[in-house]
Amino acid sequence: MVAENLHSVKQHLPPHVALVAVSKTYSAEDIAAAYSAGQRDFGESRPQELLQKAAALPRDIRWHFIGHLQSNKIKMVTPHAHLIHSIDSAGLLQEVNKACEKAGTTARCLLQVHVAQEETKFGFLPDDLLAYLRSGEPGALRNVRLCGLMGMASNTCNMEQVRKEFRLIKQLHGQGKALAPQPELFAQVSMGMSGDYPIAVEEGATLVRVGTLIFGKREA
Repeated sequence: MVAENLHSVKQHLPPHVALVAVSKTYSAEDIAAAYSAGQRDFGESRPQELLQKAAALPRDIRWHFIGHLQSNKIKMVTPHAHLIHSIDSAGLLQEVNKACEKAGTTARCLLQVHVAQEETKFGFLPDDLLAYLRSGEPGALRNVRLCGLMGMASNTCNMEQVRKEFRLIKQLHGQGKALAPQPELFAQVSMGMSGDYPIAVEEGATLVRVGTLIFGKREA
């Protein structure tokens, strides 16, 4: 079933849009089934769960950290994360840079922008995002690579509002690219989940994060 679901999602994605199979809370067996069907990008949101799965599953999996990252868990995540989607503050990016500097590594990161109508979501407000990039502070961080933006739309049945928010994320990406330390790296727009990813694709996503449509309803 996982393989069939995966194929169903992928056949609706254009070649330039990559699929991150959101595997948080699902078993290693579920991930292995998707891996056997050709999937290599998986999304996790809990550091301990990421560690356990990275140790148990094939080493060529590209793990995406998509959850809220606490500063005391950075050292658990950076050795395994192909891409951290959820850098929601300047302070967090500095802490990731510091951890990578000590380890002699670099981390690929997306800045999370807050455009939804829910206060429970994290991220830079649009004006703060652009002000941060304009400040030049990210360019002083030598052990992180800013690769674009991540955002979530409001949890609503109003698809026009969802479309408007995705459009804003894409617009902010265009503005941010011109201000980023390495504009050529600032290429990713991570937006869209199981309930709204087709709209995200239409509005310019390059990465979509889909879980339940592939693995089924979550138990936890």
